[in-house]
Amino acid sequence: MAIVPMAKILIVSHNSEAAGLLEVLQREGICQILNAQQATVSKDLPELAAKRDRPKDIEELLNRLTKCIAFLKVFGDPTKALVNMLSPRVLVDEISYQTTVSDRQLLKIIDRCEQVEAAIEKAKSRRESLRGTIQELLPWQSLATPVEEIGPLARTICQAGMMPAGQLKYVQDNISELGGAIQQIAETENHYACLVVYLKENTNEVQKLLRAAEFAPVNFAAMLALSPSAALRINSAEGTGTAAELIKQHEDKLSEQELLLQKHIDSATKLSKDLLKLEILYDHYWNLLNREQTKSAAPATQRTVVLEAWVKEKDYRRLEKIVSAFGASSLSRVKPAEDEEIPVEIENKQIVRPFEVITRLYGMPQPSNVDPTIFLAPFFALFFGICLGDAGYGLIMVVATVLLVKKMQGDKKLLWMLGVCSVFAILVGALTGSWFGNVVTAFVPSLEPLRKRLMWFDPLEKPLMMLGVVLILGYVQLMSGLVIAFVHNLRMKDYAAAVFEQLTWLVMLNSLLLLGLSKAGVISADVGKLFGRLAVVPAVLIVLLSSRQGGWGGRLGLGAYNLFSAVFYLGDVLSYLRLMALGMVSSGLAMAVNLIAGLTLKIPYGIGILIMIPVLIGGHGFNLILSVLGAFVHTMRLQFVEFFPKFLVGGGKAFEPLHKEFKHIYLERT
Repeated sequence: MAIVPMAKILIVSHNSEAAGLLEVLQREGICQILNAQQATVSKDLPELAAKRDRPKDIEELLNRLTKCIAFLKVFGDPTKALVNMLSPRVLVDEISYQTTVSDRQLLKIIDRCEQVEAAIEKAKSRRESLRGTIQELLPWQSLATPVEEIGPLARTICQAGMMPAGQLKYVQDNISELGGAIQQIAETENHYACLVVYLKENTNEVQKLLRAAEFAPVNFAAMLALSPSAALRINSAEGTGTAAELIKQHEDKLSEQELLLQKHIDSATKLSKDLLKLEILYDHYWNLLNREQTKSAAPATQRTVVLEAWVKEKDYRRLEKIVSAFGASSLSRVKPAEDEEIPVEIENKQIVRPFEVITRLYGMPQPSNVDPTIFLAPFFALFFGICLGDAGYGLIMVVATVLLVKKMQGDKKLLWMLGVCSVFAILVGALTGSWFGNVVTAFVPSLEPLRKRLMWFDPLEKPLMMLGVVLILGYVQLMSGLVIAFVHNLRMKDYAAAVFEQLTWLVMLNSLLLLGLSKAGVISADVGKLFGRLAVVPAVLIVLLSSRQGGWGGRLGLGAYNLFSAVFYLGDVLSYLRLMALGMVSSGLAMAVNLIAGLTLKIPYGIGILIMIPVLIGGHGFNLILSVLGAFVHTMRLQFVEFFPKFLVGGGKAFEPLHKEFKHIYLERT
């Protein structure tokens, strides 16, 4: 339930065992190792420069593995990928792991993957080229003239091309005057495939006419040169003949190419059986790269590596045992520099730990500040429950959370947190009588007495009561923030800040609250007058001493502004009205879904119930998703904007120890 104390340490290791020591430190994951720019020892001893040897061979191998893994995943079992959506990483025991990373044959698999991938890409390119050529030849398949004969002759030119359908009549009417003729071969959508024949001496005039008609010439020689076969040319025996004959040639080649492509795909499918091995190899070399980069970035001499690092105070003894196992390495404590930024780690008890998700989203507190997790946890869970505000939705979330916790891999703090919040949603929903909105009243009236027995009040019938509840809760949380800051400053022996920045506000705000309650007739007028006068004392102290730096003119000005900021507390309290709004909207939408479902139930012949079921499931499912998102975001906003600023100083740097990272597998320790 606190920020973890950190120790600054210095490890000096001989080059011969530095790599082995780093491997153990990475496996244990307890040290945040500083690079040469961050390390204090580099500033005190400039001759300790980082080696900066870039492990290019490891980087290149990782790049190759990344491409191979992405390639083979395409050819893996799709049903297995669907099943593993929530658990994408495979559990691998340490013996299998070591066997795989020491298998030198895997490098040959990488080579084979790259060859097959290149072959598949080449085959696909050839296939698309053949398909394109066939598509271009199709309009000319009825042409009886061999394509190699279409072109310049002794006195005339024969030209093939495509022309918009609306331009054919125009060309036919004008080309005869130029001693030419045009023949329609085929029609494709809005174009005609045509042959144009004209005298060479009229070339300029005919070309001008054809351009005006948007005539697009077709060059069969160029078209057939696009074929993937280097031997296929217009003047070769294989590339001659009519368009129909050429189409047949290309279709035969396309069939051959499809078979070749399938052969390569089969090879890739066979290689995909080794996908797990490549993933293990990737994770191994990824961790090796991290170690090598850490080593090359650390200060070093010709024969030693200097590791300046942070470790949790409680892990120092464990670190001593690790380093003592290496005969040419030594460990010592060092004192942090005065202006050095200490990394921050937070640890909480099991019930509170899931709410660390919210703290980490906000950012780590300063090392001298407090961990807000234990303070925000009850408020967050309760406020989330109020925003969701439905016992039925809460039950669904509890069931979903339990199932996901069992199936999902990785950090499950968020799921556990949502599970706790769901319990509060059930509690709030039961107290306000909301079970999937008014589904009990509308469809299960026999359970109505039980619902009323559990219910405290209905917010839709007594909105002012709900208004009062959320305002009281908001005020309590804001006062809690001031109390936390007050106690923390006392522990830090900053008595001036505790008195003039927190205690004065606690006294003044609560005195003003009691004065307001007396005006409303809740408490006696005499008590209200007493506290009204008492509020003057902290108000004066806020003006005089809430700002304690600089000249008195600046102090009084800032003090007056601080006193004026009392109105901001009113705005902060009113922000908690969003709890009421979200809760009532969630219940209102649920009731609307039930109303629509009730109307469909009236459809005769059993059709109504068939329609009602998907309406209930779809409507409540949609409302649940929207309500959960709204509850999470707005509850988090109340913590970040209203609660945390009262006591928390953020901006701390998170503790990031060197540790093993696994992208594809889970390593099972033996």
